[in-house]
Amino acid sequence: MTPIESDLEVRLEPREPANAAVIWLHGLGADGHDFVPIVPELGLPAGHRIRFIFPHAEVRPVTLNGGMAMRAWYDIATLDRNGAVDDAGIAASRLRLQRRITKEIESGIAAERIVVAGFSQGGAIAYHTALRHRPRLAGLLALSTYLPGAGAVISAEDLTDRSLPMMVMHGAHDPVLPMALGQMAAEQISTLGFTPQWRAYPMAHQVCFEQITEIGRWLAECLAPV
Repeated sequence: MTPIESDLEVRLEPREPANAAVIWLHGLGADGHDFVPIVPELGLPAGHRIRFIFPHAEVRPVTLNGGMAMRAWYDIATLDRNGAVDDAGIAASRLRLQRRITKEIESGIAAERIVVAGFSQGGAIAYHTALRHRPRLAGLLALSTYLPGAGAVISAEDLTDRSLPMMVMHGAHDPVLPMALGQMAAEQISTLGFTPQWRAYPMAHQVCFEQITEIGRWLAECLAPV
């Protein structure tokens, strides 16, 4: 799969015309290239027809990092659950992801054949989008992430079907987003009627081989060949 690049994203196309898609959002300060090398390591079935899309976040100043400009899905002033949240930035990135999902649907890929994935800050946008998307998506993959503005999600009246497959993974030794934040998000989502699968790994703010193997198995289930 040769990467196809644009100013907005990196895309990997399957050998045959795609009938499924994974839209994967990177973390703070990275870009769409970050998770491209992982795809060959997923061990997906031969002949799968999954399109992988890795959008680039916009460059913006990030308060938590001293106002330094970097690729970010929204501004972060604090990781304190009771601190200020960049609701406007989250909403804008959620809209962008929603439009990218719609583009895939318009290309002929059904919503139930689209997985949204995200790492760290990208996972927060994946949460805010997939939990609300109707019709229900094929799955939500949340990696080393948290749920900013949780109250807005919990009070939403337009949550998607609670059967949404959801995998939540976190590093037990994460110094950036402590695992407690990931657990808290999974618990909050469970109270809404969803049933996220939880996985913890002996790692920091990263991904590991065992985790990548599990992601491959999970994606193969969510996007089984048709």
